[in-house]
Amino acid sequence: MKLLRSFVLWWLAASIVLVSAVQAQGNAPSSPPPFKAEELDALLAPIALYPDSLLTQILMASTYPLEVVQAARWSKANPKLSGDAALRKVENESWDVSVKSLVAFPNVLEMMNEKLDWTQKLSDAFLAQQQDVMAAVQRLRQRAQANGHLESNAQQVVRTETQYIVIEPAQPQTIYVPAYNPTVVYGAWPYPTYPPYYYPGVTAWYPGGALVSGFAWGLGFAAAGAIYGGWNWGRGDVDINVNRATNIDRNFTQNNVNVGNKWQHNPQHRGNVGYRDAASRERYASQRPAAADRGEYRGRDGDRSTRDNLGGERGGHREAIGDNRAGQRGGDRAEMGSHRDGLPNHGDFDRSNRSGQRSNAFEGVGNGNRDLDRGRASTTQMQHGGGHTASGGGNYQRPSGGGSRNMSAGGGGGARAGGGGGGGRGGRR
Repeated sequence: MKLLRSFVLWWLAASIVLVSAVQAQGNAPSSPPPFKAEELDALLAPIALYPDSLLTQILMASTYPLEVVQAARWSKANPKLSGDAALRKVENESWDVSVKSLVAFPNVLEMMNEKLDWTQKLSDAFLAQQQDVMAAVQRLRQRAQANGHLESNAQQVVRTETQYIVIEPAQPQTIYVPAYNPTVVYGAWPYPTYPPYYYPGVTAWYPGGALVSGFAWGLGFAAAGAIYGGWNWGRGDVDINVNRATNIDRNFTQNNVNVGNKWQHNPQHRGNVGYRDAASRERYASQRPAAADRGEYRGRDGDRSTRDNLGGERGGHREAIGDNRAGQRGGDRAEMGSHRDGLPNHGDFDRSNRSGQRSNAFEGVGNGNRDLDRGRASTTQMQHGGGHTASGGGNYQRPSGGGSRNMSAGGGGGARAGGGGGGGRGGRR
């Protein structure tokens, strides 16, 4: 009898342990599959042809989306500041050095802020698949070069090191940020299921109908002091010039980089924004604030926390987690555009605007060639003197949320559409 009783107790204990283990496994946050090569190509398409140093700093900054929003708000509040002059004004801000560096390039910050979903995906890809991201950049550059849209000129130097294409400023003191239409510079896109992202709002910074040829160069930014990072293509990582970084952020030291001055992500600057994959969550969990950790291990709830946190940051400049989907419809409406819902789910790029139409600032290409036709129409219009922006005065019209609004801009004549795309501004020095 005692033997039978002991067996029953052992069986019950074993059952409880087994059930607990199954429940723990079921409650663990799922990790989506890695980004495929064609997804990465589509994601990197808008920025792969940027100078190497600027491209690396955009990717580093994308891993801190809350601070990107804060920096974009600062830039919008200081429209006359760019380049090294802007850097000097933010030296006391608590943002990561990569985010601080981007105030020198307001049009880049505008793009990242207006499309936080795209910025978040850049972050996810760069943190989990850095070498795959680098491979995607090289594929895109090779495609653009083969199509005759990537070559040295007065703004940039394009050269080849072994099998890698390197892009550098032609004049180290002046950094030019190109604007280009992916459907033109890369030629026929080989992945219809994954059309390239495209942010037409950035063209408001460029004079005339420069995009007729597929590539536009605006005014250069005097931003030599903003550059501190660069690719090590052969080694597959990002090099950091610590001395230059210290000039941007006096608190930056050798402790902020890995061995060999390689870039390392700092979770303290990520706030409560979740990580997409389990490996990143495990790697950075011990370095996160306790509140962030609690939200991180809720699986899907972690993604919801990310969206709500970013939405709250854009709406009320608050960093607490909560459902701020309404945002501020008043003073911040121009900044938020159609992104009232904050950050969409991973994989959701398009969102419905108030009129029920699909709208987004990065115009995809494909799906019946609807957007490609739109790009061709814009090109035709520019060839007849009605480009996105013109250097003279005038008005442009931007549909937003089912209605329309006329705004005075540096450009003239052209029409620009996009769900919440950045407000038009003339080019600046």
